[in-house]
Amino acid sequence: SICICPGGISAPPAVRWMRSPSETRRVDAERMNRPPLEVADIVRCAGQSFVERSRKWINGQHEKVLLAITRCRTAALGGHRDQCADCGHTAISYNSCRNRHCPKCQGNARRRWLQARERELLPTRYVHVVFTLPRELAPLALQNKRLIYNLLFHTSAATLLEIARDPRHLGAEIGFFSVLHTWDQRLQHHPHVHCVLAAGGLAPGHSRWISSRRSFFLPVKVLGRVFRGKFVAGLKTAFHAGTLQFHGHLLPLAEPCAFASWLRVLFRHDWVVYSKRPFSGPEHVLRYLGAYTHRVAISNSRLVALANGHVTFRWRDSAHGNQKRLIALPVEEFLRRFLLHLLPRGFMRIRNFGFLANRRRAELLPLCLRLLQSSDHPAVATASPAALPIPSLWRCPLCGGTMQVVERLSAAQLLLRSPPHLSRCAA
Repeated sequence: SICICPGGISAPPAVRWMRSPSETRRVDAERMNRPPLEVADIVRCAGQSFVERSRKWINGQHEKVLLAITRCRTAALGGHRDQCADCGHTAISYNSCRNRHCPKCQGNARRRWLQARERELLPTRYVHVVFTLPRELAPLALQNKRLIYNLLFHTSAATLLEIARDPRHLGAEIGFFSVLHTWDQRLQHHPHVHCVLAAGGLAPGHSRWISSRRSFFLPVKVLGRVFRGKFVAGLKTAFHAGTLQFHGHLLPLAEPCAFASWLRVLFRHDWVVYSKRPFSGPEHVLRYLGAYTHRVAISNSRLVALANGHVTFRWRDSAHGNQKRLIALPVEEFLRRFLLHLLPRGFMRIRNFGFLANRRRAELLPLCLRLLQSSDHPAVATASPAALPIPSLWRCPLCGGTMQVVERLSAAQLLLRSPPHLSRCAA
């Protein structure tokens, strides 16, 4: 359970136990590495008052996420005793909440995912492509998250597969994975999909590997127009099937004529598709992927201050040379924007397509590797495990060895380790 105090939602107090000198050094080191301000601190400060004032729209999922963030890595979730495999040093750590919207819980998930992807990377160059929905669609996406986000995944993937298959462009079957992000640097709603693709694909008949040009992959203007057509067609299908929801100021769009007029506005400008130049091989790809997978709307490292009812955080101004700037938002507005980016329950935010699709990967991925190794095209050397270190997240503070879990501790067991109150000691 959480404690309700005048300042808002707060986590159960951290357990204190009699620490050895080495344990004290470890805790001090963790505090030095920990950001001075965390999203959990903001929720504890103003979460309860925010929830009470937002009853018109807030739901159980929102409250569950806020609760998980406040309990993360506290005694409320239990913990474990770790021991160094080299020097035998022991320490007690609290468990994480493992909620995918928690800023502190994505490190382990990212590490496991990258280790799995390391086995699937091909010895070739890679490309990063981003599909962005226009701002006119953002309100509709908020009211139909599952439908719109699924449509964004499917139409962006279908666009890439169709244009890459066209002999006028690449003439090959490509493989890639897509990651959904729904925010911009100021936490506003900005749905877009990051796609990471091998710079080439399988020729028709799967007889050889076709590589793209070194400085060019696919034409972004063509991608944008095809993407726009496919997405608007998907919206029309959903509208006629009655699966689109309209609430509040969007309610007039429930009328067919109004909806058709609104769709015509979407064709007045090109949709944004961004593509970077192909970059080097697997060792760069893994480092690159870590910046895009398993992210949440804002990381704790971007938070600067919580004062006078405002949260100050850093953001990158892409319109002015990616300059770092500060923005201050009222606490309740900050929490509202943070909760805009909660995904529907069970929604998969990382998906595979083409020859990386789950049902085809086992057959086609080894074939791609064989064709690349035997082709005349110069391939990028596969990185060795030593060149792609993914370090353990928990190292011994004394000798740097690997810490291993030797005992699981429940919340009740951690509370029993707390020293008695001073009043009881005096008695």
